[in-house]
Amino acid sequence: MSQSPIQAAIQQICQEKSLSEESVIQTIEVALAAAFRKDFGNKMQNIITNFDSKTGGVKVFDVKTVVEDLPEDYFDELVEDDDDKKKSVIAKAPKVADKAYVSIEGEGEDEEEVRRFNPKTEIQLKDAKEIAKKYKVGDEIVTPLEVPGEFGRMAAQTAKQVIIQKLREEERQNIYTEYKELEHQVLNATVQRWEGRNVLIDLGHTTAILPPDEQVSRERYSIGNRMKFYLKSVEQTTRGPQLVVSRVNKDIINKIFEMEIPEVASGVITIKSVAREAGNRSKVAIFSDDDNIDPIGSCVGQRGARIQTIINELNGEKVDIILWNEDSIKFITNAMSPAKVISVKFKDAKDESVEKSAVVTVKEDQLSLAIGKAGQNVRLASKLTGWKLDIISDAVKISDKKEKIVEELTDDKDNGDNEKAEGGEKIDDKEKTAKKKTIKQKDQESEEVDGDKKENKDKKKQEETEKPVE
Repeated sequence: MSQSPIQAAIQQICQEKSLSEESVIQTIEVALAAAFRKDFGNKMQNIITNFDSKTGGVKVFDVKTVVEDLPEDYFDELVEDDDDKKKSVIAKAPKVADKAYVSIEGEGEDEEEVRRFNPKTEIQLKDAKEIAKKYKVGDEIVTPLEVPGEFGRMAAQTAKQVIIQKLREEERQNIYTEYKELEHQVLNATVQRWEGRNVLIDLGHTTAILPPDEQVSRERYSIGNRMKFYLKSVEQTTRGPQLVVSRVNKDIINKIFEMEIPEVASGVITIKSVAREAGNRSKVAIFSDDDNIDPIGSCVGQRGARIQTIINELNGEKVDIILWNEDSIKFITNAMSPAKVISVKFKDAKDESVEKSAVVTVKEDQLSLAIGKAGQNVRLASKLTGWKLDIISDAVKISDKKEKIVEELTDDKDNGDNEKAEGGEKIDDKEKTAKKKTIKQKDQESEEVDGDKKENKDKKKQEETEKPVE
């Protein structure tokens, strides 16, 4: 048996919008009820329709619920007291036991709560008994209605608008429900287009937004590129669900590790903490209770295959895998990789959890490696461990030791001078006297030498003068 055009159209809508056939038929029934009410019904009828997708036939019913009888003077009292209690009569209900439809809006906490009666959806028990004595409170009375003729243009337009609106609401709700379950997960998606500074990402059934603060500065989001995105949030708005994705969130590292490394997905290897500077470098601290497993080797993979796949997914971002340790000193030492650490000392040795500050000593040739480019390595290590780290080289320690020795020697010299000073003026006088004697002796010796020289010169001259001339 071939399908009717209506049934084929319903199935096509279900495939395109990812809706169930039942929800589409319910939407059509609501639209037909609105169209019937527009052309043939009245405001006091609770119109329900039954649509057959195979034949295209429509059955219309008026459905009311049986409620308890109200006092005979109920409506009269409400109308008389309208000015005092500020109660309002909303509408009249002809054809329904000649009673008025009254809505009560009391003011003040002492107001008695009055039960509302809605003749559109309710019928009193005594009126229901007139139709059939079998009815009791809580029953539904379904009255079939005839369709006098074809729907007019306005009714058809009303039905069309209702169908479009209901299907859109149903589609939005389905999308919200579907992606709310995937919130905080990593999804494969395609770059659709740019809209200002925002990038629209095609997730398949809907479009997500990649705002500027969630973009990696060194990445290029070309139209058609397929990448992994972290679904950061899913919110319901007046214009439908709004999905925000991210490429900078550090949780994307956790999810990609779970996708690419089975041991992480199974829980054999645990990711303890992640520090990331998106687009440049990340540090991941891992740990395993199983002694038969090498955590770092499992994450790196054979010939680095696994970690290289992760790096490719992050567009070349470097990833350091760090072995987590319960001992803070060992963990900080590992976190400073690739630099080699000589020692780690806490500034507050009594309670290391208070200050959370430590001094890391490395060799002088390892200092630049420990700090990293623009301080990146030590900054990531600090984020990973949760400790404030100060890096110094062993050369600084040696110079400190030299300065200390010099200070000690200087102190000893000063102490010796002080001891001399304590001896009094006698010691100073003796030293001065000794110095004076030494100077006088030197002067006398020099005078004697000069006198001898002078005598020798005089004798020589005299001899030359007394020598006869030949």
